[in-house]
Amino acid sequence: MKPRAGRPPRRVLIVDGYNIINAHPEFSGGSLSDARDRLLNALMDYAGYSGQQVILVFDAWMSDRMTRTEERHGAVTLVYTQKGEIADRYIERLCDDLAADIEYRRVEVRVASSDALEQTIVLGRGATRLSARELLYEMRAMRDEGIRHAAPARLIGRRSAIGDRLPEDVRRKLDEIKRNSIP
Repeated sequence: MKPRAGRPPRRVLIVDGYNIINAHPEFSGGSLSDARDRLLNALMDYAGYSGQQVILVFDAWMSDRMTRTEERHGAVTLVYTQKGEIADRYIERLCDDLAADIEYRRVEVRVASSDALEQTIVLGRGATRLSARELLYEMRAMRDEGIRHAAPARLIGRRSAIGDRLPEDVRRKLDEIKRNSIP
């Protein structure tokens, strides 16, 4: 299939939450609720830097949660599945729902999970896979790059302003307009 002309595809990252928490000590430790919050906060930060929509899925396989819930946290949608539903099945259904958009390259879907069977299934549905380690590496690299871009404003002791990012010729024209408009 030819690449789609025009806009680039919308980027969606689907994260198997407990799989990521269990794969890295950065998120484990303390209570399970604290681990979920640490992962959610890290993904909110990552979504802001990367411009992706992130869907973080936690399963309620053994809980008493009778209905699925979805909460919006900026660019992150937090999903808790319902009782008896595991995150893998929810993720697979979501990939199925996006299959036509994936095929026509309107959306690029990546699934973060180190579960080998889940990786194989989502690959078959047109999504790409990302291991927990790859996701954590990408999140750190994106954060470091964002910090590096913000560092010059902090180093000179002042906030970054829009005018600091304008080309010199535009800044001169705006200054001229400002001078001419003041009585």
